[in-house]
Amino acid sequence: MILGCHVNFGSEQLFGSAKQAIGYGCNAFMFYTGAPQNTIRKKLDESLILNAKKYMKENNILMENVICHAPYIINLANRSDETRWQFSINFLKNEILRCEEMGVTRIVLHPGSAVGISKEEGIQNIIDGLNRVILENQKCVILLETMAGKGSECGSTLSEIKAILDGVNVKSLFGVCLDTCHLHDAGYDMHDFNAFLNEFDQEIGLSKILCVHLNDSKNEMGTHKDRHENIGFGKIGFDSLLSICYSEKLKEVPKILETPYLGENKEDKKRIYPPYAFEINMLKQKQFCLSLYEDVVHFYKKDL
Repeated sequence: MILGCHVNFGSEQLFGSAKQAIGYGCNAFMFYTGAPQNTIRKKLDESLILNAKKYMKENNILMENVICHAPYIINLANRSDETRWQFSINFLKNEILRCEEMGVTRIVLHPGSAVGISKEEGIQNIIDGLNRVILENQKCVILLETMAGKGSECGSTLSEIKAILDGVNVKSLFGVCLDTCHLHDAGYDMHDFNAFLNEFDQEIGLSKILCVHLNDSKNEMGTHKDRHENIGFGKIGFDSLLSICYSEKLKEVPKILETPYLGENKEDKKRIYPPYAFEINMLKQKQFCLSLYEDVVHFYKKDL
């Protein structure tokens, strides 16, 4: 099973990300190359990249199981302001160049939101943008993430994802990232994942699935809200997520957790404790732990 989670990309860059992932018990991980809400990016350190690759090799993490996530500020669907649309293209190009420099071969992208226009127009803008993004001799594959359909989000149905994949010129450089919370919120039944995979196979083809975001959902199916929940504590449930995690059809596909932090800081009301080591252990042991919250908070607070 290829299982990991979202990790930080801090002062030690990819090396620090790899060390954090190993500490959580991962053999895969996902990161942003900088804050997802802004354009601030530090120059990549070649020595840290080399250290990361050596460390990952020693700990059995393959580079194809390392995923970059493009920042949220990229919106290729909205072309009402040509300058901003071109900014999204250029910034995505820059993120791909950073992936190429690190040797990362997969980057996840939210397709975009069609603000003030139809979904069809938004999807055409995405296609046009992606066709301008592709770099010469690019190796990094762009994975379109399935979305919940909140607001004017594009990519909340398989037909919308298919339309984008059909429209891009270099089809070998595009794939799909399934997000279980988003799919559930978009109206797809994650309790019958095999039926969903059959539908996906007929519509797009299973070979295009190159990453799974494994998240529970706070919402009822089809509510289009996009609110992640910890593994087993939401409306999808532990058994369904476990069956997705161990699906033979996706055996070689990395599953990445993006579940909420736990614990409450009384000063700023933020969830501050990462649950990943505990959730990954639950999935490995195939055993749901109802006391996850208490166990996580106790584990981190004991060292404070």
